[in-house]
Amino acid sequence: MNSAMKRNIFAILFIISLGWQSCTSDFLDVPLQGKSTAETDPDLAQNLVIGVYNSLMTGEAFGAEGDIHGIAFVSATNIMSDDAEKGSTPSDQQGTVGVLDDFSLTPTNLFVQSLWAGHYNGIAKVNNALVIIEKSTLDDATKKKLIAEIRFIRGYYYFNLVRWFGGVPKILRVPNDANDANSDPVFQTRASVDEIYQVIIDDMSFGINNLPLRNIAGSGRISKGTAQAMLSKVYLYRKDYQKAYDLSLEVINSGQYDLLPNYETIWRQAGDNSREAIFEIQTGQFNNSDYGINTYSMFQGPRVGGKGGWTDLGWGFCTPSQSLVNAYEAGDVRKNATIIFIDNSGKYTGTRLFDGFRIPSSDSVQNLRYNYKAYHSENKNVESFLGNRDRKQKNVHLLRFAEALLINAEAANELAKPDLAIQNLNRVRTRANLAGRATASKEKIREYIWHERHVELAMEHDRFFDLVRTGQAATVMKNNQRNYMVGKHEFLPIPALQIALSGGKLTQNTGY
Repeated sequence: MNSAMKRNIFAILFIISLGWQSCTSDFLDVPLQGKSTAETDPDLAQNLVIGVYNSLMTGEAFGAEGDIHGIAFVSATNIMSDDAEKGSTPSDQQGTVGVLDDFSLTPTNLFVQSLWAGHYNGIAKVNNALVIIEKSTLDDATKKKLIAEIRFIRGYYYFNLVRWFGGVPKILRVPNDANDANSDPVFQTRASVDEIYQVIIDDMSFGINNLPLRNIAGSGRISKGTAQAMLSKVYLYRKDYQKAYDLSLEVINSGQYDLLPNYETIWRQAGDNSREAIFEIQTGQFNNSDYGINTYSMFQGPRVGGKGGWTDLGWGFCTPSQSLVNAYEAGDVRKNATIIFIDNSGKYTGTRLFDGFRIPSSDSVQNLRYNYKAYHSENKNVESFLGNRDRKQKNVHLLRFAEALLINAEAANELAKPDLAIQNLNRVRTRANLAGRATASKEKIREYIWHERHVELAMEHDRFFDLVRTGQAATVMKNNQRNYMVGKHEFLPIPALQIALSGGKLTQNTGY
């Protein structure tokens, strides 16, 4: 490798390792040298932790900072699954979003690169903050709590990476200098899937052992229950059903969480940080700012088309599929809480949303369905809206109590506890206004639970991962006329740029 290549690799690693300095939050504009240091300013560590939380809002799919929960995230989760189609106009973003939708993507895909960069920038923020916290004058108990919060976030980022890419570089520290960055293989080579899962388990376990319960941690903060629920999900992916069962049961029995009576309330601002919330991205008043994830709602909002003549709500991507519509049973209240149906009756009655906004009929709208869970009202008397359509204050729900119930049900069924599985499954169904399931064979209950995850968690960014995890991807994608190839499309390609910067030390995934 020539010296120029080494300098380029270090430049990328240096940006990643010190990526906290470019975060949009003012909380992060704190110099690490000069008057303010970890030893002299106890607020420095606290502010860097807030910066790590704010990294969850990263959504720059077309920018250097990368994407964590923006439009690339939506594309590589919802749109890549059978829940949704690309939407918008046929040509709009076909080369970025469309190729993810139909599995014709290549290693040069911009959104794949942005997901890699965004997550590693987020991990770098954690690693930097860990150094500062350890040096700070905070008491040991406070240090452990702050470390536990941000290690949880690092574990979550690695959970996304391992599900998208398989084995990835295991970067748990800040490089000392250029020589360190270019000589230690950890920065330029892939760890195994098992090694990455061990990082996730270690980070989540540290959280369980050092975080308070939710009622002590406070609204929006990562708590013991957050770590327990996420680790139970991780163990479900690892097929360690006993640990998934035990941890999810602790969450259920903690008294900290419950189902909201009305499913549709979850997706409105009134449902932010509700008793059902276990882990969600904090926006607006909850993170001391006036913004949310860049274009998350705008990207998925109803789009003008045909006759036009109305103020549309977005770009029209990520439209719920017909197969998702067909998945709901008659009377399931979740269907109309998940999907905005555009009037196509020919009577021009339009579609009235919960805040009173009227969307015209299909002759004036680009697509027939939109994601209601991504909708944020522009009526400031209904939900906080300061006029920035790209930065709507939309909390995104990443893990909630209903999923903890379904994790426990799935694990219980695999452990030959059918009655317990049915009990928690039916708690979810009752809220959806559906009759309970009866005890059946293990195979049938498994089918029930997988179906329930589909409709309960639809458009919540887990469906593609679930299809791969449960071995259903090939059949489901074929039925939805997707070009999914077994042995290849379980993972995204390793970005070509990263392979080039590593001098070929990063290996590519099979089939790419």
